[in-house]
Formats: sequence, structure tokens, C-alpha cells
Amino acid sequence: MREKGAKEHAVKPLKFKVLDGFSEKQLSEHHDVLYAGYVKKLNEIEPLLEKTDKSKANATFSEVGELKRQQVFATNAIKLHEGYFDNLGAANPPSGKIVDLIKRDFGSLEKWQEDFGAAGIAARGWVVLGFDWDDLRLHNYSCDYHSQGVWNCTTVLILDVYEHAYFIDFATSRKKYIEAFLKNVDWNWVNQRVEKLGIEKYY
Repeated sequence: MREKGAKEHAVKPLKFKVLDGFSEKQLSEHHDVLYAGYVKKLNEIEPLLEKTDKSKANATFSEVGELKRQQVFATNAIKLHEGYFDNLGAANPPSGKIVDLIKRDFGSLEKWQEDFGAAGIAARGWVVLGFDWDDLRLHNYSCDYHSQGVWNCTTVLILDVYEHAYFIDFATSRKKYIEAFLKNVDWNWVNQRVEKLGIEKYY
């Protein structure tokens, strides 16, 4: 439920206009149409949740149950897309604290990249390099749809592997898309994320 007086969710602008290997059409259609659509729907769902009759909640079917499910789906779709856009744009080589963390938990940067790429080929929706607060380690997690994920895990790097993210430029070659994605990762932003989370203190 949206808190009283809370503002509507807004579409965040891309921090980049072009990416190496990606067309403007791919980026604009992916961002403007799909991501903005999730923002619009969440702004429709939350006022309805305020008005729905909570006394009619039912696990088989109820208005509040369906709205709650779609609230999670739309919210995660927004968060995952924004994270995906945030971690792209600078095309700088892997460096900094994140590389040290990856080497500790995967053995080497190359082994992490191999695992991350394989997860991207196998997943139906997203791949998340996440920090698990229970075992205090990094993991590559595959998520088949927006409302699936790992509890008590914080995202560090996000890859969208839904077909809309790459099909205009790469057709069925998801492998080439993942390679292009890795060339465009803003590792400075990823390191800022690591610093913000404070996870380096666990190493």
C-alpha cells in the first residue's frame, strides 16, 4: 500500500545514450516502452490497494491477493530494470574492490565470468550477482521472472536476459549479447555499490 501522502513512482532517465554494440532502437524500446510501463502499472495498482476490501482476502482468489501479487511483480520489474541501467554505460575494465571480492568467491575473474555467462544462457529472465547476507559471499543467481529471487540477498550487478533486452540487435545470439553487456558494465558504479553496501568489511 502506498503510504499516505507518498508520491507516485517516476521513470528514471537513462544515464547513458549509447552503448558499444547496442543500437538506439534497442535501448529506447527496452527502456521507454517496457520499463516505463511497469512504473505506470505500479502507480495504478497502489491506489487500488488502498481502496480494496481487505476483509475479502482469500488465498484462492481475491482482489487484494491479485493486487498484492502484481504489486511485487511490478515493483521488482522496476528495481531490476533500474539496476540494469545503473550498472551500464562507462565500458571500463573490471577493477577495484569488486574484483577482489569476485576472486575470493569464484577463484578468478575468468571463472566468475564463465559462471555468470552460463547463468545468463540458462536463465529465462535475469541474472543477479548478489551478496548473500547469510553466508557473506557473492553468488550468481538466476531468476526466471520478476517476482522470483533469493531472500536476504542484495544485488551488486544485474543482467536482463529477457528477449526484449537484446533481440533487436542480437536476434537469437544471447551469448553475443552477454559478451556485449560485459563490455559495457560500469565497474566504477559497481564499486560504488559495494562501498555503499559496506560488504568489503566482511573480507
